[in-house]
Amino acid sequence: MTIQSTELHYLELTQLAARIRSRQISPVTVVQAQLDRIATMDGNLCSYALVTADLALSQAEAAETEIAAGRYRGPLHGIPIAVKDLFWTKGIPTAAGMPIHQQNRPTEDATVVRRLKEAGAVLLGKLQLTEGAYSDHHPLIASPKNPWNADFWPGISSSGPGSATAAGLCYGALASDTGGSIRWPSAANGVTGLKPTWGRVSRYGVFELAASLDHVGPMARSAEDIAALLAVIAGHDPQDPTAIPEPVPDYMAAVGQGIRGVRIGMDTVWNSSDVHPTVQQALSEALEVFRALGAHIVEVTFPDVEQAVADWYPICSVETAVAHQATYPARKSEYGPVLASVIEAGRGLSGIDYQKALLRRLNFRGSVATFFGAVDLLLTPVHPFAPLSLDAIQTLGEQPELIARLQRYTCPFNLTGNPTVTLPGGFTDSGLPIGLQLVSAHLGEAMLLRAGAAFQNATSWHCRHPLA
Repeated sequence: MTIQSTELHYLELTQLAARIRSRQISPVTVVQAQLDRIATMDGNLCSYALVTADLALSQAEAAETEIAAGRYRGPLHGIPIAVKDLFWTKGIPTAAGMPIHQQNRPTEDATVVRRLKEAGAVLLGKLQLTEGAYSDHHPLIASPKNPWNADFWPGISSSGPGSATAAGLCYGALASDTGGSIRWPSAANGVTGLKPTWGRVSRYGVFELAASLDHVGPMARSAEDIAALLAVIAGHDPQDPTAIPEPVPDYMAAVGQGIRGVRIGMDTVWNSSDVHPTVQQALSEALEVFRALGAHIVEVTFPDVEQAVADWYPICSVETAVAHQATYPARKSEYGPVLASVIEAGRGLSGIDYQKALLRRLNFRGSVATFFGAVDLLLTPVHPFAPLSLDAIQTLGEQPELIARLQRYTCPFNLTGNPTVTLPGGFTDSGLPIGLQLVSAHLGEAMLLRAGAAFQNATSWHCRHPLA
């Protein structure tokens, strides 16, 4: 059943922040309500790998005391957040979806976790993911369920963040994206997700899948909520030399600026070729919303992505093999078959073939950079299908062409590092969400959030929820 709700657990993060700041509601009350909801519902959804109840209540009490004393830290103060279980949390297990790491207790927080704490956020717990953040859950770990329909795909690898955010089990989540891992679960679960520019958010203390492809970003219920989270986690980090040293814009201000005059590109051929009619309809309707809001719609031809999609796997496999050197092949028998296969592929790739893929990546990156000289944003599907059933997903390994279709609109932007925002954009006749993607030039997060907020102010797709 689809529900439009103003119940506490489905408030947007920024709506809850206003109530906490004005002391209409206590952070302790909110956190206890979230813990109760998790206890009641997550046995079926399996979105959490670990719930940090005692820590959350302690942090909520501290937030309440500080706010009462006039020491309000900002819109995350007292807000219950959860993080994908590949972000280091000091003294708290960080397993990355892998049984071999279940007893791994980091001695420090990831930079983004530390920044959440400094902003006064409350950590509800660690959210489940696929093994090592690749494409399949480890056979010994229960897979998170899609709260709209448990027979359908919840997206990967950030399956837990997508499920928990959609089901009202947290007000926002931190996740990662290497080939689509923020965008697929955002689309599948009907939430908003941002894959920032590579390097805009520090990766220090984040378990690697493929270092040059991994992006850290937030998932939440609205573009405004994403702005609040991104404002805290973005920025230079001395512990991550790849973090971009550019100043962090005022993302919260950006969401109120509207999009009159913004140039939105639409590649009609690319967006319709082998794309399900329901997805095409959602794109067309979104385009009319943007047009009505004053955006200029520009017909474009995006650089061909076929080779880039093909090159993503070998590049990812080599980088994954590097990331797992300490435990693979030494503990090979403890790995699931899918993650093991990608590591083996990476270990077996020749240096010459790898270098060829890297050179093609550089050329593609340059072509995409040139493309964004003509438009501010690009509108695309997240994936070309209507929502996929679990039965269909289980056949992926036997259908390489299906994998290529799934990645067509996502992994190219991991190769280039461009930022994207995923927005709920409609529903199928059977009540399952459909996501849309906007892409911008590097460091264009403020523009993406402007457009996302404008779209959400004019539509209500993001206000629909799957459960009571």
